[in-house]
Amino acid sequence: MSRFVRKAPSVCTDRPLNNSDVSTKLRSLKQLLTSCLGPTGRLKHVQNNIGGHVVTTSSSSVLLTSVTSSQPIIDLISSSILHHVSRFSDCGLFAAVLCLSLIQEAKQSGVSRQVNKHLLSLCTSYLQHEHCGCRVPVDLSSTQDLITLSLSVVSSKPACVLTEAEALHVSRLAVRAFLLTVPCGGPGPVTLGRTLSVGVEGASVLHSEVFPGLLVEVRDVFCLRTAETLRSDPLRVVLFSTSLAGDLCELGDGIIQVHPGVDTDSQILDQLLELCECVIRDGVKLFVCQKVVHPVLQQYLRRHGVMVMERVGLSLMEPLALLTGALPVATLHATIPAKAYGTVKEVSVKEFGSKTMLHLEPAGESAICTMTLCHRNETMLSELKVVCQQTEHVLRLTLKEPSALLGGGCTETHLAAHIRHQSVQEVAESASALGCSQTEYLLGVEGFCRSLEAVAAALHHDGGDSFMDLTHAHHWTRPADAMTENMEDNSALCCGCGMVQSGPTVDMKWTHLNTEHPEFSPAALLKDRAVQPRVLDSFTAKLNALQVAVETANLVLDVRFVIQDTN
Repeated sequence: MSRFVRKAPSVCTDRPLNNSDVSTKLRSLKQLLTSCLGPTGRLKHVQNNIGGHVVTTSSSSVLLTSVTSSQPIIDLISSSILHHVSRFSDCGLFAAVLCLSLIQEAKQSGVSRQVNKHLLSLCTSYLQHEHCGCRVPVDLSSTQDLITLSLSVVSSKPACVLTEAEALHVSRLAVRAFLLTVPCGGPGPVTLGRTLSVGVEGASVLHSEVFPGLLVEVRDVFCLRTAETLRSDPLRVVLFSTSLAGDLCELGDGIIQVHPGVDTDSQILDQLLELCECVIRDGVKLFVCQKVVHPVLQQYLRRHGVMVMERVGLSLMEPLALLTGALPVATLHATIPAKAYGTVKEVSVKEFGSKTMLHLEPAGESAICTMTLCHRNETMLSELKVVCQQTEHVLRLTLKEPSALLGGGCTETHLAAHIRHQSVQEVAESASALGCSQTEYLLGVEGFCRSLEAVAAALHHDGGDSFMDLTHAHHWTRPADAMTENMEDNSALCCGCGMVQSGPTVDMKWTHLNTEHPEFSPAALLKDRAVQPRVLDSFTAKLNALQVAVETANLVLDVRFVIQDTN
């Protein structure tokens, strides 16, 4: 007799943000993510409670997917940040820390969420304005800005454990790979190509390279021997997406009638051999199959000077089709049309550490390239792969919107100073439009600006102090081992982005971040100045991260009840 268990009622939590357990977990999440922010962010080791694989990272995309919580509020914030990262690949930690800071400030002040929404509109309007003081154009005719943007992304991931020379090398490779995926100008819409990554464990990072075309790992000795004998230019290629193993189950759906005394294996093999004869007559020199090729077919093709590559997998079929121009053949019951064949310029053998790979070079212009990434161990290599994928995505976003924001915390402090100044100038009109008092409005402005400045201050974890200059409102850091406590006594310093420099001839005042100071209008930098920024952030990614942070914070603050099914 089966047992029936009474279903437990759902648990309803009223005003979850007032719950001590929820508040504690929100503070813990903020501390966790804040400590990961920036080039000197602290690494995290993540492992489940029963052991298993250990994840070492400081990246929000890896960290938030590895950490689980029993609180729906935490899951809501994590899913919102992960959705942003899946679309833009950058500024995930910025969005998370800003969101949690806004929630904390709003809980303390009790200001209406409409104030945050209004201040977000002021931020987006200013950042999109042509006279924005923290937005710089990206010159796509030069690689300098692209390398700076790429280096900013690579340097922000300390789990890669890169020296300055290695970080610069990887950044240049990422830019070169990106440029190889951009096709030359032509009529019609432009479609970007693809970059494939191949990891090589145990080699130096400086041995990483970028190759036009495809690198395919092979272990077949006969395939390597055949590659050394191929000399025609170009080489004709055929791609098969179906199995050529000769199994009945691979012939497709339907009813198969077998007459008594008929050897089905021999009949299928004969049909496959006829297919190979057709391929040989058409002058094919490279025979590629996604799945398995029958050993008899392989021997037959190699005897006629055809190189066979089997089991390349589904992930390589699309890049192979784009590289060669071939159409994957999915049937064995029809002749292969001439338009289904493709070409490659050359096939060569390359060795990287313990891996032996075939390099397929495109016969003409192709927007496919392969990046071989080398690192000392598996953990660093996996993090480097993630970083290079993020860098490629950021560069693609820059191609659509050729602008960038100043990095190193300077955008956050500059934006906070601008919002303070504009809000004070328009306090009466804004408070009236939002239906709150001027005091409440200014409290909301102060909490919003403190949250922005908290993100800038979180970029450094080595005990130094964070400052903001009272001229351009850029972010400055005084090292913990500085000989003097006054910023005015420190010469030859520069701000976080590198655009503003101090010196004995520069009259500049500073203030500690998150301390009271007179509001001011931050002065814009000269457009024709010779100093170039050292740190840049993706404009598109950061603007969306700002919107996600404020909207998610407002959504969490609006939650009145949380209902959980405990069954």
